Amino acid sequence: MSGRWLRNSFIYLLILVAIVAIVFTLLPGGSSSQETTLTEFVSEAQSENVDRVDVNGTELTYWLKDDVNEQTFKSKMEEGDTARQVLQDAGIEPKDFPPIKIKEDSFWSNLPGMLIQFLPIIFIVAILFFFLRQAQGSSNQAMSFGKSKARMFSGTRSSVTFLDVAGVEEAKEELGEVVEFLKFPEKFAALGARIPKGVLLVGPPGTGKTLLSKAVAGEAGVPFFSISGSEFVEMFVGVGASRVRDLFEQAKRNSPCIVFIDEIDAVGRHRGAGLGGSHDEREQTLNQILVEMDGFDTSTNVIIVAATNRPDILDPALLRPGRFDRQVMLDSPDIKGRRAILDVHAKGKPLDTGVKTGVKLETIAKQTPGFSGADLANLVNEACILAARRGKKKVTMSEFDEAVDRVIAGPERKSRVISQREREIIAYHEAGHALVGQLLAKADPPYKISIVSRGMAGGFTRFLPEEDRHLYAKSQFQDMLAATLGGMVAEELVFGEGTTGPQDDLDRVTRLARQMVTQWGMSEHLGPRTFGRKEEMVFLGREISEQRNYSEKVAEKIDDEVRGIVDRAYETSRKVLTENRDKLENVVKVLLEEETIEGEALQAILNAQSGKESEELVKTEKSPKPSETADDSPEKPPVQPPKTEPGLAWETQSRLGPDQTS
Repeated sequence: MSGRWLRNSFIYLLILVAIVAIVFTLLPGGSSSQETTLTEFVSEAQSENVDRVDVNGTELTYWLKDDVNEQTFKSKMEEGDTARQVLQDAGIEPKDFPPIKIKEDSFWSNLPGMLIQFLPIIFIVAILFFFLRQAQGSSNQAMSFGKSKARMFSGTRSSVTFLDVAGVEEAKEELGEVVEFLKFPEKFAALGARIPKGVLLVGPPGTGKTLLSKAVAGEAGVPFFSISGSEFVEMFVGVGASRVRDLFEQAKRNSPCIVFIDEIDAVGRHRGAGLGGSHDEREQTLNQILVEMDGFDTSTNVIIVAATNRPDILDPALLRPGRFDRQVMLDSPDIKGRRAILDVHAKGKPLDTGVKTGVKLETIAKQTPGFSGADLANLVNEACILAARRGKKKVTMSEFDEAVDRVIAGPERKSRVISQREREIIAYHEAGHALVGQLLAKADPPYKISIVSRGMAGGFTRFLPEEDRHLYAKSQFQDMLAATLGGMVAEELVFGEGTTGPQDDLDRVTRLARQMVTQWGMSEHLGPRTFGRKEEMVFLGREISEQRNYSEKVAEKIDDEVRGIVDRAYETSRKVLTENRDKLENVVKVLLEEETIEGEALQAILNAQSGKESEELVKTEKSPKPSETADDSPEKPPVQPPKTEPGLAWETQSRLGPDQTS
């Protein structure tokens, strides 16, 4: 880079000198000399009025005697004449000659003229040099087309360590051995041990795979090469394999080091089959990776770390021992991991520590099941942005609560125009979700309900599970289904008919009920077996296809079982709301006035005795903040759904809006 800059500077300097020379040559001089004829010079010499004469070629410069201003006069002689000859021809005796000084032309005085003469040649040479240099650069680019595009980061300047990574303690422990090997390789060599040559980080997007690999390089203090799997593949055959060879050569020259290949599934797909079919260039690149990894000498101290969220499509040869022989799973963090991640991202932030408005990270961790590390980092950043927008000096719990809602459902849409009737429908809908969830023993307790539109939702109800769960019973699913149908049942109970608002609720209820029958063996008539084989994108939660391995008669029974489960949940929800109609009216009355109810205020209304007026509840429970509700939960086992989108935590969100109601 510096050599190229020097060459460009030389060309620009040459052009600048040429321009300056031309300007100085063409512009008239700044002297005050007066031009005179040769006859006037001779006349002054005959009158012995010339003080001295300077001769420069054919140019005479002379000064007159008794001239106080010392005015300079210039005259021109003919070619071949000299000053002495001119004076002699004028009849002046040599003894009367004024002092004559002969000046010789210097190099610098002739330089402008020389530059003007050679300027066309200089200009042509500069143009030729420019085009030749461009052609040479293109040739170099063509020769470097097969070079690796990996970016190298010096290990001495890495600012990421294991202290910056939280919520993945098991993965950190696994990769700690890699760090120890890079620091003390002789410790393993003495025992005949061999460190894994490749470590494959597998997990959903946003769980910290790239961050963890950087932390390994930062802890070990070695160079870190980073490249994406897609950068190996080009339209020209053989380029990918050439780049792989160059990458591994660079790694060997800088060993010990770490080579990180992100999204390796772009180049490591199963050869000859699977998704995408056959691809000669990609397969050649993969073959070269396999050869380079298996051809490492045990003393090279180069470790390959790769990341993917599609391990199901990787070639088996890539995963065998000797290549990527260690797989580290990175899943979405549990409540303890989320708290640790929040501690990392909240470090250095001006958080409020007051009694009422103080930030309680434990509560935030409980509100965010399913959030990845990237989601939590975005959550903290959104809270800080909201505090800055509101002109606060510290970030309070209200900003974090608002940030959770923004990440899950989007920003508030207070400008959305909704009629009073639709507003009441939304209020009854969300109150139905909250009341059924509160009164059923095995459903999650509601934490916040709002009729303020966010994103595509007309309102939403957010539940707060007390802990992360991985095993679920049929009774838990039944209560969760009833709580999800609470909004639709409340609409029908109050207004006599439903609306288009529960569209998303019905979709989720149907999907969960079908999973109970076909995947988890929770059907009373079909028994403990599964139905159908599904192909899914691991960690991405997208179903590709389903292969039916059952008859049409069994399919009808499956439909009947799904309908029976949904009908029982519907009747449960209707029974709860009918028996607690007064509580439903209390919640709706407060919700229409406040638009949002959360925390202890919501719990007080839902747990109030029949007949207690909502105005009293608002007066007594309006002041507590949501940050004070973290440790006061209802006495019932909270649960969470088996498979949720990041951050939803089995949250019932209504899509009821002015354009969706009847």
